[in-house]
Amino acid sequence: MEYRNLGKSGLKISEFSFGSWVTFVNQLNEKEAMRCMEIAYERGVNFFDNAEAYASGASEVLMGKILKKLNWSRDSYIVSSKVFWGGDLPTQKGLSKKHVHDACNNALKRLQVDYLDLFFCHRPDPETPIIETVFAMNDLLSQGKIMYWGTSEWSAKEIKTAFKCASKYKLRGPSMEQPQYNLLHRDRFENEYDEIFKKYKIGSTIWSPLASGLLTGKYNNGVPSSSRFKVKGYEWLADSMDGINFDLIGKINSLAKEIGLLPSQFAILWCLMNQNVSTVILGASSSTQLKENLCAIDLKDALTLDVTDKLNNIIREGIKK
Repeated sequence: MEYRNLGKSGLKISEFSFGSWVTFVNQLNEKEAMRCMEIAYERGVNFFDNAEAYASGASEVLMGKILKKLNWSRDSYIVSSKVFWGGDLPTQKGLSKKHVHDACNNALKRLQVDYLDLFFCHRPDPETPIIETVFAMNDLLSQGKIMYWGTSEWSAKEIKTAFKCASKYKLRGPSMEQPQYNLLHRDRFENEYDEIFKKYKIGSTIWSPLASGLLTGKYNNGVPSSSRFKVKGYEWLADSMDGINFDLIGKINSLAKEIGLLPSQFAILWCLMNQNVSTVILGASSSTQLKENLCAIDLKDALTLDVTDKLNNIIREGIKK
């Protein structure tokens, strides 16, 4: 495992990280989830991603139990939470100062830690002034409850506003953004955020490198009953299949096999080739799947310039059609 700085910060984060979205509680019980975290940690993964919204907080409770049992030294790993969807009541959602503080305190209790390394605004909140959220995050920084704060799926304009507010009042702006990024979802990361990366040097903890599994090719002939697309509460994921070019995915998968990689390994390594990516968050519904994906770190050399040229030609042809 190699490590990259989280943007311009001094925090060293593993190129691959492990996330609990969808899988914890819904697909992995405590024993299976613990095994996955152990495997990841043993391979050098030091970042474990979570959020108040995942399984309505149960994902953080489960991760907290596991961290307690594993008893890793607190200075050896990074753990995150995200604030936005905390409950159904008006004060339990959004990015108001109250909810930001409540969400952080609740996450600390669920995860059984004294501080969060990373704390994300899970989505922009059009009903709360950005300056209010910036002040709230800086309060938490001053209190030592979080080390870095960031955004997730904010527009470039909203991120710029956060930095302008921070600069005006001599506060700390966001250190990272957590966007979706994969071979099928590239425009925001590569184009919209281009100026953000250049000007503010923020880090990125990208999610869905496999496009919720679409890039593995396992959905080319339909959706298996065990798929995350069938998990209760995540049916909306199926909408991401609309308009998908499965012929293009098939050709990408063929190229992966041609160079001796699994389609999942190919897709993950492709994300890592972008130097604006600080870490690629891996999800897994089994320890076997996680091991396969983690092995990709040993196969970086397979993605040569010749291979990337072939891939770009395949994508260009696919877009034309």
